[in-house]
Amino acid sequence: MNNNIIELKDIRMSFDSEVVLDGINLTIKDGEFVTFLGPSGCGKTTTLRIIAGFESPDCGDVFFEGKKINAVPAHKRNINTIFQRYALFPHLNVYENIVFGLKVRKVPKSEIPKMIDETLALVNLKGLEKRRIDTLSGGQQQRVAIARAIINRPKLLLLDEPLSALDLKLRKDMQVELKNLQKQTGITFIFVTHDQEEALSMSDTVVVMDKGKIQQIGSPTDIYNEPKNAFVADFIGESNILDGVMKKDFVVEINKKQFTCLDRGFKENEEVDVVIRPEDVDIVPTQQGMLEGEVTSVTFLGVHYEIIVDINNFKWMIQTTDCYEVGETVGLYIEPDAIHIMKKSEYSGMFGDYSSYSEELDEMNEEAAAAAEEEENE
Repeated sequence: MNNNIIELKDIRMSFDSEVVLDGINLTIKDGEFVTFLGPSGCGKTTTLRIIAGFESPDCGDVFFEGKKINAVPAHKRNINTIFQRYALFPHLNVYENIVFGLKVRKVPKSEIPKMIDETLALVNLKGLEKRRIDTLSGGQQQRVAIARAIINRPKLLLLDEPLSALDLKLRKDMQVELKNLQKQTGITFIFVTHDQEEALSMSDTVVVMDKGKIQQIGSPTDIYNEPKNAFVADFIGESNILDGVMKKDFVVEINKKQFTCLDRGFKENEEVDVVIRPEDVDIVPTQQGMLEGEVTSVTFLGVHYEIIVDINNFKWMIQTTDCYEVGETVGLYIEPDAIHIMKKSEYSGMFGDYSSYSEELDEMNEEAAAAAEEEENE
């Protein structure tokens, strides 16, 4: 039996001749919690809107439970959406907001009280039925939006960055609540976010997007531990991404030194990208190190220190519970299973050096340096 709830086949879309989606192919199983993750403008919200029926692709097909639904209008799809702005009716109270959809669908009056009661319990709103919307906190308003969306038990719930307006602690609470709610109801959730932690903590499957294309699909652990390219490695957590050469199976050369790794199947002497996560590097005395460098920055983050180490003008990030001094010379030790090899891609060379955390800052510094040099030459 086919348990796919959504299938997207070769979806393409442009706005004003700018390509927004470039050949999206995706299958989502019934009962999954799937997250579309990527930076602003990557196409994740447009993909969500196409599934909902609010946008029509230029070409390609959308299937819902095996049936093509390109021509089915949004209100006839068994799909509900929660928007970034909750779109609640401010002149109606909690009860009236939640019951609104039931009345539109002409649900028998005898069934409504039980449905309302069960849904209020699910979203922890019992006792607040008569409260006006403008007297509720942001978290309570979001619960009303969720209650209104799930009361009809749609097959699919789409959530477009619904936590972005909440403060950090409430956002974390709501992440847990949404995941529990999805398990309790069995409704398939498709969640859109640009927050990596949100995606990793909540999802069964993460779909990483950039430039209108799917870069990788996998479980949170697969995405984190086995990124497909430098974009994914950089976007999901912190990563040192270096140029390397695969000398042979299980041996990679970095900084003209050979390291044992667990990867194979590359051509001999193939140029590759090497990903090493900051938490997987040990700082050791120089005589025990595989590499040697100078500490250029130390930042205390409560749980650990972030240490920046300069090795041949490449800034490594290391996360450690030990403190080191700026200017100190240290060794780095890297276990074979900490080294992940990726094929070269269009993203190679764009990420992975911690001279700064921001590409924009790097560009500003380069421009300032160029301007200063130009002034000096004049």
